[in-house]
Amino acid sequence: MEFESKVAIVTGAGKGIGFEICDQLALQGATVILNDIDIELADHAAHQINEKTKGQCIAMGGDCSNFHFIQQMVDTAVAKFGKLDIVIANAGITLYGDFFNYTPESFFKVMQVNLGGTFFLAQAASNQMKQQAHGGTILFTSSVTGHQAHKELAAYGMSKAAIEMLAKNLVIEVSQYKINVNAIAPGATLTERTLADPAYTEVWNSITPMGRPAHVSDIANAALFLVSDKAKHITGQTLIIDGGWTSMSPTPY
Repeated sequence: MEFESKVAIVTGAGKGIGFEICDQLALQGATVILNDIDIELADHAAHQINEKTKGQCIAMGGDCSNFHFIQQMVDTAVAKFGKLDIVIANAGITLYGDFFNYTPESFFKVMQVNLGGTFFLAQAASNQMKQQAHGGTILFTSSVTGHQAHKELAAYGMSKAAIEMLAKNLVIEVSQYKINVNAIAPGATLTERTLADPAYTEVWNSITPMGRPAHVSDIANAALFLVSDKAKHITGQTLIIDGGWTSMSPTPY
């Protein structure tokens, strides 16, 4: 029960990596606020977790790129549980598109969610954590596309690279308050979305040095380490979890 008595917020957690992180945190004793923009999905996900953990998870459906909703999540954590120990800014969107025709609408939507949501959640969380004697820990979800170019993902890739720079920059801003900030950069991962592509597993089996894409548990295991007390002296870092793909970077045709 490594996270017993800890209070956490995880965004974009109705399914996939975010859901697995919430599930593992709750199973290890944390009280988790599970966010997803799809309110029904958030409620269903929290219900699934609570069936195993007897009420360790509460759902907050809403847009985590909206500043007022972000503050509402932080305020809810403090009002209900008296503190906020862990924040994981996991929510993000991927909008593919040819660079030559990429629209302003798509560009600014990616930036609003991936950058704005992450930045202002970190800001709101830090303002709470700096009032706590024990500080807190913040984790961002980046991507291997912040390290290696992918066709039709110029905007998404730059947003993820920026998130990693934010983790570095916040070392200057928040370390004095006992807050550490890191990022994870998942590679190809088997989720509900990727498994909808019948060729996905076969392609990534063939081009990943470790012989398979990640399972959501691979990503969650790394995330939980970085938000645990074992990693309190690690800050400003990004951990790539990709089975070695970025070392060789074969193109996923």
